[in-house]
Amino acid sequence: MPPAAPETTAPPLHAMTVDVEDWYQVSAFDDLVSRDGWPDQEQRVHVGSERLLDLFAAHGVRATFFVLGWVAERHPELVRSIHERGHEIASHGYEHRLVHTLDPESFRADLARAAAAIDAACGAAVRGFRAPSFSFTRDTAWAWDVLREEGYTFSSSVFPVKHDRYGIPDFPRRPVRIASGGDDAIWEFPMTTWRVLGRNVPAAGGGWMRALPPFVMHRALKAAESAGTPGIVYVHPWELDPEQPRMEGARAKTLLRHRIGLRRTEARLDNLLGTFRFGTVTDVLAHVDAEPQRPEQVGVPGARLERSA
Repeated sequence: MPPAAPETTAPPLHAMTVDVEDWYQVSAFDDLVSRDGWPDQEQRVHVGSERLLDLFAAHGVRATFFVLGWVAERHPELVRSIHERGHEIASHGYEHRLVHTLDPESFRADLARAAAAIDAACGAAVRGFRAPSFSFTRDTAWAWDVLREEGYTFSSSVFPVKHDRYGIPDFPRRPVRIASGGDDAIWEFPMTTWRVLGRNVPAAGGGWMRALPPFVMHRALKAAESAGTPGIVYVHPWELDPEQPRMEGARAKTLLRHRIGLRRTEARLDNLLGTFRFGTVTDVLAHVDAEPQRPEQVGVPGARLERSA
């Protein structure tokens, strides 16, 4: 009797990601809480993170966790737990600095500080990066060069939408490989959008998952599948923590964006996990084929990286 064929696992169709930051560290609160004041805030990153870990375990999903270096430094046991439960650890920078406010060397230093904190927490050598608040813009083509030089293999830092805080509206809506002067290329995995009436509707999670009807994300992911393109979903731990404090002094619009739908995040995410097949960014990209392209070929003016003497 011939031996039984080995069981095979179907490749993930979409990437599930988490931006590991606490409730007071979002960019919209930068003018209300200085980084020196972060330690004085109520630390709650464990609350939503544990809920996410349990939810992923229930669905047998491995995700990519983009960890803020500041969090890794002060909560190493949390990062170690995420790593030990089989998830991919990547970088979200150290202090949640918007990339378009940095120069190449400041960005490099922030990356190094975050990587050191993450390595100390769990021993993981990070190879992926997500810019805080998707802050890669048309003026930050140099950031891909810095990442490549520092040994990163993928980024997920572009949202191809028009927004008052971020976005490159005409960036490709699929993973692309960004090349520089040499042969090396780095993946950019943009946030998922749904094309409606000639415009890209945000459909990748976060506040959009909380505020928009669930069918938007479902249709966007189905459309990506039909096109043979992987989608990507993101969520923050604080989005599964409706009991978090209310930020004093925040503008009404800012508070609305931050708090809308917090009590329905977990249920909506649970529904997505039960409907679609998800995996880590690295696992998904392993099944994507794309020729390297220069920044200008994807709608971003190229920029030579000038190193300090």
